[in-house]
Amino acid sequence: MEKAAVLKRLQETGLVPVLRAASVEKAIALAEAVAAGGVNVLEVTMTVPGAVEVIERLVNERPDILVGAGTVLDAETARTCILAGAQFVVSPALNVKTIAMCHRYSVAVLPGALTPTEIVTAWEAGADVVKVFPAGAMGGAKYLLSLKGPLPQIEMIPTGGVSLASAKEFLEAGAFALGVGSDLVDAKAMAAGKPEVVTETARKYMAIVREFRGQGAGV
Repeated sequence: MEKAAVLKRLQETGLVPVLRAASVEKAIALAEAVAAGGVNVLEVTMTVPGAVEVIERLVNERPDILVGAGTVLDAETARTCILAGAQFVVSPALNVKTIAMCHRYSVAVLPGALTPTEIVTAWEAGADVVKVFPAGAMGGAKYLLSLKGPLPQIEMIPTGGVSLASAKEFLEAGAFALGVGSDLVDAKAMAAGKPEVVTETARKYMAIVREFRGQGAGV
């Protein structure tokens, strides 16, 4: 998929679930539960044991899902993930060499930043979208709204502190999409043998996105 199409899918879906799990199989099961709720985007973090294998398997087994790599801290890891099939690369922090590597392969890159200076630096370095992290610790949607005032041209994905209760407020503040962690990707529910809990939460998030965009409710 071309980078422009990847970015369009990210924005249209409006949700980037941040997948963390204790093993490859648990990660795959979690991905399946999220996808069953109508979410066709996933970010597999490098904190998952065997994360690159998870990316490869999802790319091959679930071509309907846009698979990205998360918690990518350096250019070498970015390259490994891209060669495994990752269609976008996300980091919790700004690493200019990682941005350059993604540009080399024409892969969408979403580096993390927090302050206005960091966000502008990331944008000028070539970020396609800036991940504002941890958004919740800085005041949540109000902080994003404050940033978008002077920086309307910079696309931002707030991550950290996004929940069902705050999702609409973040969208109203101008979020490109929402980075969602444990509030959706519930490892405890999976461990309890209740993937339907994750699936139902995914449906609720997608309903919020659709309602905000005037597309009606529900998967």
